[in-house]
Amino acid sequence: MPGKKDFLKSTIEHIDIKKHNVIELVDAMQQMAFSAHDLSRAANIYDRMLRDKDCGIILTLAGSLFSAGLKKVVYDLIMNNMVDVVVSTGAVMVDEDFFEALGFKHYKGTPFSDDNLLRELHIDRIYDTYIDEDELRICDETTAKIFDSLEPKPYSSRELLWEFGKHLDNNDGPKVDDSVIYAAYKKNVPIFVPAFSDCSAGFGFVMHQTNHPDKHASIDSAKDFLELTKIKLHSNETGIFMIGGGVPKNFTQDIVVAADILREDAPMHKYAIQITVADVRDGALSSSTLKEASSWGKVETTFEQMVYSEATIAMPLIAGYAYHKGAWKERKAREFQKIFSASSVII
Repeated sequence: MPGKKDFLKSTIEHIDIKKHNVIELVDAMQQMAFSAHDLSRAANIYDRMLRDKDCGIILTLAGSLFSAGLKKVVYDLIMNNMVDVVVSTGAVMVDEDFFEALGFKHYKGTPFSDDNLLRELHIDRIYDTYIDEDELRICDETTAKIFDSLEPKPYSSRELLWEFGKHLDNNDGPKVDDSVIYAAYKKNVPIFVPAFSDCSAGFGFVMHQTNHPDKHASIDSAKDFLELTKIKLHSNETGIFMIGGGVPKNFTQDIVVAADILREDAPMHKYAIQITVADVRDGALSSSTLKEASSWGKVETTFEQMVYSEATIAMPLIAGYAYHKGAWKERKAREFQKIFSASSVII
């Protein structure tokens, strides 16, 4: 019978958009039809966001993205001032980014594995990717230790992810050179995870609050909503680059309505692009079109584009196009973290 080492042999490598100039390819796709044309238009809208000096850019992440090799793309977007805020699922930030920052890896696998055997070997499978469950438990325990170190009170997810970055900084930095949490910590880019319990951090909270039933750290999801709304009000004009859908998509679109409630002239998101494979016909939010969002007063329809494609194909092309067009070189960092924390790191 094969052992654990027989499965966990070949690691996922994160694609580096800096090495691949895709400008000519993406421009050529503009002359095509179907998804190629949509992708090219989305890339141009993202480039337009970066050239708009009044626009704050929000990146939303849903799906198993970093385990699939997209982590370095987001790292480069943060480090080159191409996004100002990240709104993500907990799995992407904690089970995948923080997990790798602790020194662990994701491994190439196959969807045709014997899953009962994988369970016996403590190997978790995400389609054709493997994760060592024993290492994931260490990640769970590390989040619990971070919570144990905090003053017992409610926190927004932004505050907690900043503490994750601080933990890495206090322990000689991450074990990799492309940690998104650590890059955001250093660059004062807020990260929000509106469903924070739905990941390793949730297991960490179970341990932390069980061991400290009377005085413990907790999550204030309403504070998340208020803080991201404050960023909208501070930035005024905004653009959103959405990978997948789910809670991050809806949460980010809703801040326009919240901002409008607080101030009558809060504008809709000026720019919006979304990469998704979800089917729009069931009425689900993940696949709802950006034109539909306009009916809710959330997204303007002048510069919006849906791209029906799998993220590992479309995101490197769109992000790589914008990177090599170079508008980020003249773009100043927004450092929205400073709105909330006088103790943020400045580099």
